[in-house]
Amino acid sequence: MRIGKQDQSFTAIATSDAESVTVRGFDLCEDLIGKINFTDYFWLLVLGEKPSQAQRDMMDACLVAIAEHGLVPSVQAARMTLAAGPDAWQGAMAAGLLGMGSVVAGSSEAAGQYLGEVIAQAEADGTDIETAAIASLKAHKAQRRKVAGLGHPQHSGGDPRADRLLAIADELGVSGKYIETLRMLGKHASGIIERPLPINVSGAIPACILDAGWPPEAIKAVPLLARSAGLSAHLFEEAQRSIGFIMSHKADLAIAYDGKPSARSSTAAE
Repeated sequence: MRIGKQDQSFTAIATSDAESVTVRGFDLCEDLIGKINFTDYFWLLVLGEKPSQAQRDMMDACLVAIAEHGLVPSVQAARMTLAAGPDAWQGAMAAGLLGMGSVVAGSSEAAGQYLGEVIAQAEADGTDIETAAIASLKAHKAQRRKVAGLGHPQHSGGDPRADRLLAIADELGVSGKYIETLRMLGKHASGIIERPLPINVSGAIPACILDAGWPPEAIKAVPLLARSAGLSAHLFEEAQRSIGFIMSHKADLAIAYDGKPSARSSTAAE
């Protein structure tokens, strides 16, 4: 985006006047509050139109699948932030969301981009998806690159969340080229890379929502929204029975110092 003067000074999301609030062409009070569920509203806000039932159900399933993931770094950051500042829920929530990068939760965006690249390569080469997937995996092996959307440290035999999401996509009739691409990658990855690489939930989520009609540019919004719910649960629990300082203390005990000793400590050791 060009920095400085901008010519398009408009928004199509919402406006208001003295009598009403309009959101995406709907009267907020008359058409939306009490008449639309939050997943539909999320879809409407981002895309400007309500989802079909299949789109809603697919998005619902993905949000539920990724909302809670235990005491991952982003959750620990949020809980320790709240322990240090009990009145700053917004700061603790922000700490948790800021901790969602390319390794945890944000990996869905990387997987979605990768699926798009494989599809684009197949179209450019005039080949089928399977051929493009195999070529991509071989290139990843040669370059020792991680395959986005595949592999899991605990579920080496298959991520049950991913399996369930893909099954739901089939049931809803939304499975398309993105899921086909993901499945081809999952089919050949372990043999080519020579280690277990099942489809993981970070691969299934973008494949499912992209085939359902969600825009690639908004993939990251899905894990961010979902994890906000999980973070809310952890912050509420942290406020009731804090473990933030316990985690901090455990970390202090678990990490050994291997830097230079001070002059005083060196003398004491002698």
